[in-house]
Amino acid sequence: MTIEQIRETTQQKMERSMEALKTALGRIRTGRVHTGLLDNVMVDYYGTPTPINQVANVTLLDGRTIGVSPWEKKMGQAIDRAIRESDLGLNPVSVGDLLRIPMPALSEERRKELVKVVKSEGEHARVAVRNLRREANEQLKKLLKDKEISEDDERRAQDDNQKLTDRFIGEVDKLLSAKEQEVMTI
Repeated sequence: MTIEQIRETTQQKMERSMEALKTALGRIRTGRVHTGLLDNVMVDYYGTPTPINQVANVTLLDGRTIGVSPWEKKMGQAIDRAIRESDLGLNPVSVGDLLRIPMPALSEERRKELVKVVKSEGEHARVAVRNLRREANEQLKKLLKDKEISEDDERRAQDDNQKLTDRFIGEVDKLLSAKEQEVMTI
């Protein structure tokens, strides 16, 4: 493996860590309603856990309400049960074939708890990025030990890894501050 391959692989893995962070932050509920809140809710579809968006149409009815219309009439109860049993704290209301899911306003205490969750997700992302830096540096040391690169090349490559790490940590911090702001906005 060459220095360039190590750098490229590390950068790709760090980008995947950033995508994972964005996905995790997208699941955290804020004052605004979006259909992505129900992405992790699994419905019992004939004995198979299935994502809600594969058994129903999920739409926004208004600024504070999500609408779920099952593709099969008998799935309404299973979807209702799955939403109630999820850790989202939501109570669907059945209106004919449509399930209306009103979003309760977040209390100040709940907002502070969500900020802690956001910070925790951010710390996980930072640790992942730092671990990737460490792995890359270990690969560089192995190349040096095997005399495939010079000490100067290894030092330059480690400096590049550090710059890459700093850039991704900065992106994590930006994402976190934006999400914290979003959570605390009423």
